[in-house]
Amino acid sequence: MSELPPDDSDPIGDPFDEIVANETERDPDLAVIEAGSRTLRTQGGVPQGDVPARPADPEVDKALRAVEAELAGRWGETKLEPSVSRISALMDVLGEPQRAYPSIHITGTNGKTSTARMIESLLRAFELRTGRYTSPHVQSITERISLDGEPIPAERFIETYEDIKPYVEMVDAKEEYRLSFFEVLTGMAYAAFADAPVDVAVVEVGMGGSWDATNVIDADVAVVTPIDLDHTDRLGETHGEIATEKSGIIKQDATVILAQQPVDAAQVLLKKAVEVDATVAREGLEFGVVARQVAVGGQLMTLRGLGGEYEEVYLPLHGPYQAHNAAVALAAVEAFFGVGAARAERLDIDTVRKAFAAVSSPGRLEVVRRSPTVVLDAAHNPAGARATAEAVGEAFDFSRLIGVVGASGDKNVRGLLEAFEPILAEVVITQNSSHRAMDVDELAGIAVEIFGDDRVQVEPRLDDALEAAITLAEEEGEFAGGGVLVTGSVITVGEARLLLGRG
Repeated sequence: MSELPPDDSDPIGDPFDEIVANETERDPDLAVIEAGSRTLRTQGGVPQGDVPARPADPEVDKALRAVEAELAGRWGETKLEPSVSRISALMDVLGEPQRAYPSIHITGTNGKTSTARMIESLLRAFELRTGRYTSPHVQSITERISLDGEPIPAERFIETYEDIKPYVEMVDAKEEYRLSFFEVLTGMAYAAFADAPVDVAVVEVGMGGSWDATNVIDADVAVVTPIDLDHTDRLGETHGEIATEKSGIIKQDATVILAQQPVDAAQVLLKKAVEVDATVAREGLEFGVVARQVAVGGQLMTLRGLGGEYEEVYLPLHGPYQAHNAAVALAAVEAFFGVGAARAERLDIDTVRKAFAAVSSPGRLEVVRRSPTVVLDAAHNPAGARATAEAVGEAFDFSRLIGVVGASGDKNVRGLLEAFEPILAEVVITQNSSHRAMDVDELAGIAVEIFGDDRVQVEPRLDDALEAAITLAEEEGEFAGGGVLVTGSVITVGEARLLLGRG
């Protein structure tokens, strides 16, 4: 298990009345749609694996690199032909492995991976064997497929690829386009889960919903984390348009767990639920965060679930948004067990507490060094950056915070930098190794417009950028409270994590 180092701030004991109020406010325009949907309203863990390192055995490492090279030769995750025809064909020749177990399907813009990890931890604490499929990976491709809370071993990843490779080639030969990188990985995950076998799969969409490769499952529980503007060139330019695509994971007679949403997104999602006769549970109405307070290394929460209240639940992750993710995860697991429908009582609270206390989420406000403190966070869009900025202000007492930012060229970088500007004294602009990375000079030009020339430093190499930022943070002295925030991309965070000796 990866454990975040303890936060040095003192616990806060005052009630968060504003949070409770925010949980229960709803726009009245949703009333008509909500009236047409059924809602879940009752009447009355085990440690997870960290990010894996490269295989110690040279032969295994060589074989894994060969598989990675073959996968990399396919369409990348950003090149899409919106269709599930190829993945459906692969599932057909594999014997429909995705139908061998029930599943929980997760979409949204931000918070999907953390929510998936929380759901997995809860299910495992209740002694179910789990498979988890998430993306992208922080450091190792094997992270994407987890069995029993641990990334799939490299040897098993290779074996799974070799097992399905002949069927992949068979589909490639028949389809107009070859299966993509993400489609093959999805096929591998579903096959690995069936082979294990797992009791339940926790599946995060890659992008969107209806035509995402993961959407060949008919999940009993569909989860929608907060929707915001991202991938607008592919998913739509408004919250409502993006929600239309993401609502595709809501299947006939399923249960839908909705995080707080913009009004136009909520309208679309609730309308889809009505059309397919799905049962709906909404954050702020059927479930939510009742109270929370900062604690050493994380936060202490009271959550309102579908079966009642869960008090004194410790979560070793920082930020209000992680408490909201926890509420969504709890409701999803309750729904999976029939709470709110077949059952009207809460889950065993001690088991729930144990599960949340065991949660880790590498690269999400993860402290990887002290003196000065270095925090990694994979925020890559404005909504994620705003949530991170709020969480940093709450969980850490930095007197001077230096940013290291390396972003992808297809993101709203200006919005991301604007969200971080109030909390960063200076920013070091850099570039990760991905072909998608924004050119360092282009990114620096935008940063200068937002921060001013005197607050921007450029270091094209990430190792140099980290060293420069740590030096800047140390300028105020050992006990002055300087810190470094590395952000802008999952890839930047993963590479920084390796450079700083994690994994």
